[in-house]
Amino acid sequence: MSSRLKAALYALLCVALWALIPVVAKLGQSSLDNHQFLFWSSLVSFAVIASLVVANNRVVEIKRYSVKEWLWFSFLGLLGTYIYYLFLYLGYARATGLEVLVIQYTWPILIVIFSLFLLNERLNIAKVLGIVSGFSGVLLVLTKGEFNQVNIDNPLVISYVAAGAACFALFSVLSKKVKRDPLGVVAVYFLVATIASLISMLYFSEFALPSSNEIAAVLLNGILVNGLSYVLWIQALRLTEASYLAPLTFITPALSVIYLVILFDEPLVMASLVGLVLVIIGGLINSIQSVRRG
Repeated sequence: MSSRLKAALYALLCVALWALIPVVAKLGQSSLDNHQFLFWSSLVSFAVIASLVVANNRVVEIKRYSVKEWLWFSFLGLLGTYIYYLFLYLGYARATGLEVLVIQYTWPILIVIFSLFLLNERLNIAKVLGIVSGFSGVLLVLTKGEFNQVNIDNPLVISYVAAGAACFALFSVLSKKVKRDPLGVVAVYFLVATIASLISMLYFSEFALPSSNEIAAVLLNGILVNGLSYVLWIQALRLTEASYLAPLTFITPALSVIYLVILFDEPLVMASLVGLVLVIIGGLINSIQSVRRG
């Protein structure tokens, strides 16, 4: 099996897990706020990954990390496992799920853009068309089809989600430079997220335990949606180009929108649906072109 095919399989497993983010974010925040939900999810994720580190005898390797590596991995952890999810969970708690979903998935488009400058990857027609299609879809959702005005129900919250998406895109691109075993690195990411979310919870909110209705969502999110998916994603990024993997993630919102409409009675506005289709097409254009080149 080629490295690209392995990377694609890892990425598709991530897609299947990430599609559940809107579901666990809504179910897990019936009484918890985004700071509290992030803390408990991060704590569970860290416990799971740390257990895997011990079981796979990776503790010795972590001890060999230099101070520079600890600082670098901590910075990446803040970007990809703290800031991204803090803003994302805020979005799903306070804004329309479909709006948040589309803004959330600007990060694969931003990966392509960041890769041009940070990884010196080449720009081609497919990438240009993918970027244009993706951002056209986002614009359609934000304006709800009325292009003479931007119509956002919660502009501040949506701007936070957009900032979080940019952080995760930067995290994904910079993770290409990580050469250490992904299991130990992800353990550091979630250790940082747990500490950062604990501090922000105590400062901006208050300590609270998940209710009985939220425990399942916290466990599902911490073990699979966050914990396992990060190991798969980092491993995939080590095997092939970031811009090749990014388009595959556009399958995720197609699954997520089904969950939002069926489980939470989200209003399926035609402009949002068309915008989502454009975002997915934007990813598929680049994906098909990358497969042909490979």
